[in-house]
Amino acid sequence: MEETAPQKGTVTQRAIERITAMIREGELEPGERLPTERDLAARLGISRSSMREAIRALTVLGVVEARHGSGIYVTRLEAGDLLETFGVVADLSRGPRLVELLEVRRVLESTATALAAARITADRLAEVEKHLAAMNATDDPEEILAHDLAFHREIAAAAGNETMAAMLEGLSSRTFRARVWRGYQEEGAFARTRREHAAIHRALAARDPEAARAAASAHVGAVEEWLRTRLRG
Repeated sequence: MEETAPQKGTVTQRAIERITAMIREGELEPGERLPTERDLAARLGISRSSMREAIRALTVLGVVEARHGSGIYVTRLEAGDLLETFGVVADLSRGPRLVELLEVRRVLESTATALAAARITADRLAEVEKHLAAMNATDDPEEILAHDLAFHREIAAAAGNETMAAMLEGLSSRTFRARVWRGYQEEGAFARTRREHAAIHRALAARDPEAARAAASAHVGAVEEWLRTRLRG
């Protein structure tokens, strides 16, 4: 077992690389059905068990999907599907790794908010304002959490970059945000974070990308500092 496991892993990885190359080079298009497991294994010169493992791994990654009674198909290959595992990473990360993820989120969130300030429609701005008002109208952490997520989701969508929005969606772990809101409630910090959200909204309403970038960076930066303080304690 100790000798064969690495070899099997290598064969499976090679199968994954070959299938992704077929997609990249246009041999397989989004939405297209893959050849049968038997045919694909024979074509790539590997065992059916290794091919099965490769398909399973690509399914988890969102590259292919199984349709009951029909076969295996290439997905639409949209960013939201391919980056779905980000959410698992964010949910399971702890300590310094979570701080690292927040640093990444701060960079992306500030950029997305700046783009949104230049591109946001009146209707979407109204949705952002609606969620801000709802956050201000309650002290219930669960309600605040739901509107906080929606507030930032609307802004990410307004940026007009689906890949960036998908990355932010993954990094915006609901589990972690719930911990933050509970911590803010304990520390009486709701007023501060409401001011931060209001600053973001003002910058969006003013169509001021640099003010929006600064406000978003300050907001996520405050969460970073809160977490670092918790870790030091």
